[in-house]
Amino acid sequence: MTTERKQETAFVPDPARWRVLSVLLVTIFMSLVGVSIVNVALPSIQTGLGASQSEIQWVLSGYALTFGVVLVASGRAGDIFGRGPLFIAGVVTFTLSSVAAGFAADPLMLNVARFVQGLGSGLLNPQAVGMIQQYFRGTERGKAFGMFGSMVGISVAIGPVLGGALIELGGVQQGWRWTFFVNVPVGIVAVVLALLWFPRPLLNPRHSGTAAAQGNGGNGSDAAAQPRQLDPVAAALLGLAVLALLLPFVEARAGVSAWLWALLPVGLLLGVLWLLWERRYKSSGRSPMVDLAIFKTQSFSDGTLLIGLYFLGVTSVWVLVAQYMQEGLGHSALESGTVGLPNAVLSAVTANLAGRRVFRYGRKLVAVGMVSVLVGLGLSVLVIELREQALVSEWWLLATLALVGAGQGAVVSPNQTLTLAEVPLQYAGSAGGIMQTAQRVGTSVGIAIVTAVAFTVLGASDWAQGITAGFALIAVVIGAALLVAIHDVRSRRPINP
Repeated sequence: MTTERKQETAFVPDPARWRVLSVLLVTIFMSLVGVSIVNVALPSIQTGLGASQSEIQWVLSGYALTFGVVLVASGRAGDIFGRGPLFIAGVVTFTLSSVAAGFAADPLMLNVARFVQGLGSGLLNPQAVGMIQQYFRGTERGKAFGMFGSMVGISVAIGPVLGGALIELGGVQQGWRWTFFVNVPVGIVAVVLALLWFPRPLLNPRHSGTAAAQGNGGNGSDAAAQPRQLDPVAAALLGLAVLALLLPFVEARAGVSAWLWALLPVGLLLGVLWLLWERRYKSSGRSPMVDLAIFKTQSFSDGTLLIGLYFLGVTSVWVLVAQYMQEGLGHSALESGTVGLPNAVLSAVTANLAGRRVFRYGRKLVAVGMVSVLVGLGLSVLVIELREQALVSEWWLLATLALVGAGQGAVVSPNQTLTLAEVPLQYAGSAGGIMQTAQRVGTSVGIAIVTAVAFTVLGASDWAQGITAGFALIAVVIGAALLVAIHDVRSRRPINP
């Protein structure tokens, strides 16, 4: 019997686990609302601060870069030192930087605050995933990730609507500030509840992954036998690699210069160096930041590839819809935000339902979800084309995009559960960080490519053709993710909870 299996057998559920989950969900809600709310606030920010197009682009880019760069290293730090303290530090950082952003007097101060906000989000997100792995097992873990997915859907829905409402109430000049201040009470409540409810000891300075040290009642003899090290060289190599790969894409819409694209091969080289370093580090008898052996676990490697491809496509849907509704049809930010409400509600519902059935159906559930997304995209294109002919209203998108949401709920949280199911607990944080890094890279690359295709077609035609071209490319990418899911279903036995 492996050490991990022994730990699973000895696992005793912590009675505080549901309270811990409630803190995680509240905080994830805050961080995701903080992302989606800013998207609709950008025109108001530009007017209120007199920011240039390049400066306003960095409001998004700065956050995306620091968030993506620190994910794996912060996840590993949580594995080593204790996930609770890193989570609380992330919430405090995110909250204080939200205050700074709200009081920003000029674009530079705002962008510095957004950099720090991305750092806070990058600290707390891998801890949330790792703590769900830590405190839940089997079908309860599926339910927990389902609730996690539901909160994602709700936050994505509320963000644009709340942002539009705050700007309407506060005015174009000052309303955008409240899109940052709204994070503050939520952050304060989350920190207080974490300090009250997280099991003790919070700090685990010597060993990672031990159930005893983390307060989950399991057997942690293996982790106790081997001190864990953060490995700053690996953290620096991977962080720089992700930065070099992300930067050209997050800056693409601001008119990236040719020399910046030269960072792509540099990023690939740094990635190779990171892999070689991790292999050498492990062969010397030490514990690497990421044990590359986890990529031999098919559930993890397939799931990480699948979610990277999925986010490469699906994230651009809302960028295109927002542009189409506001720039193409002249709707307000608030009206544009309401288009996503049924999508997010159905995503929340199906994420919760799918989380309860994930171990029964495995990645068949994920595959069915992606089929629903593809059908929803196809029907959305039909609505847009018929709207161009004045045959239907654009508000039929409420229904077709709802079908995309229903599918998304069956994709993201079940895939997360299945991908991490066979990862050793002592690497839960770093493995979760790898998954989220794949999502961030996929998101940045996808938005840059899909919007470039859509606006190139738009320049030669009309909004209907531009959005159709963008949605067609998204469908191709999601189709590739669907093939990964089908391959996983056909080649592997189901994972037992």
